Amino acid sequence: MPLTPVLTKRFGTNQPWKIDNYEALDGYTGLRKALAMTPDELISLVKDATLRGRGGAGFPAGMKWQFIPQDDGKPHYVVVNADEGEPGTCRDLPLMMNDPHSLIEGIIIACYAVRSQHAFIYIRGEAVHAIRRVTRAVREAYDKGYLGPDALGAGLACDITVHNGAGAYICGEETALLDSLEGKRGQPRLKPPFPATNGLYDAPTVVNNVGSLASVPYIVLGGADWFRDMGPEGSPGTSIYSLSGRVVQPGQYEAPMGTTLRELLELAGGMSRGKELKFWTPGGSSTPMFTREHLDIPLDFDSVAKAGSMNGTSAIMIFDEDDSVVRAVWKWTKFYEHESCGKCTPCREGCYWAALILDRIVHGQGTPEDIDTLLDLGDNILGRSFCALGDGAVSPIASSIQHFRADYEALVRQPVGATA
Repeated sequence: MPLTPVLTKRFGTNQPWKIDNYEALDGYTGLRKALAMTPDELISLVKDATLRGRGGAGFPAGMKWQFIPQDDGKPHYVVVNADEGEPGTCRDLPLMMNDPHSLIEGIIIACYAVRSQHAFIYIRGEAVHAIRRVTRAVREAYDKGYLGPDALGAGLACDITVHNGAGAYICGEETALLDSLEGKRGQPRLKPPFPATNGLYDAPTVVNNVGSLASVPYIVLGGADWFRDMGPEGSPGTSIYSLSGRVVQPGQYEAPMGTTLRELLELAGGMSRGKELKFWTPGGSSTPMFTREHLDIPLDFDSVAKAGSMNGTSAIMIFDEDDSVVRAVWKWTKFYEHESCGKCTPCREGCYWAALILDRIVHGQGTPEDIDTLLDLGDNILGRSFCALGDGAVSPIASSIQHFRADYEALVRQPVGATA
């Protein structure tokens, strides 16, 4: 499967983050074409393209836009989820660093489509380099007349605010992000009502991922049929796959949705230590893990779900036969224990106990009963936590026991004090 640069087509060119260089490579051409359309035509175009959210859930972006009520007398908002805190995920940051104007152009088009005059880009605070680059790009867009009270003289008022998050993983959940934007503690809201009707400041709000909005100018220019020609019918377009771990050339690889790990490994030069692949994550640490038996699963939303996992953020972490699956799960669980916001009991207490049990096991102090206790804990968290953080925390635990129970059993048979 060849690389298919769409979102990454400007990567490696001469300083593509500068607006003059961006304009020289079709930059803001999609915006001009979009402003010649009606907002409803734009929404229909994105729906027809079947653009699915690149933030993890894969919800159709056009449907999100269509849910925004019109003529309701309220302000409308577009919010960009650029928090990107999932372990192993690294595609929004490279996109914002290399091509921030594609995001800004997509935001302006989205604002026009949903009749919004103000957008917010929420970037996690640790990503100082990305915050500076996006802030500068927004300033350039204002200076060139793409933002402001009369964008391109088309009568479109559009402002963008870049907001620095405080580094809480929970703020990757859209309603927790909205609370954080409002100056509150970042915790998920009860749904319904949904952000489309009661979002930021209780007004209709579209929350989209960086990759979703950056795709919009290309869809406007290329058309829905062009976009659907890439990838499978239910998950068209391209994806930036983040490969890390035991590969020769880790990095970001943009290819059509539905590309397999076998194909991506060929692009990345294969396994780095000459060892056999043991386990890997198809969409970040919160997704059920796969094994070498899943090398030929098409990596798109529907195919991965059918195989028992989630495409998620396309963050592929690769481990070989010398890596301990139990230790990897232990590390991830400690992360989720730390990042649980504490709002609901299943996640707050469940992640704590799961981390505690795994800590005992990896240090040779576990018992055979601990394995079943972990599964029981997972059953009491999955589908019972307030948001998806709890589900994501237990998914790798359950899948690792499913595929590698013998690894757990080997550790609990060790004498007290032994280590993995």
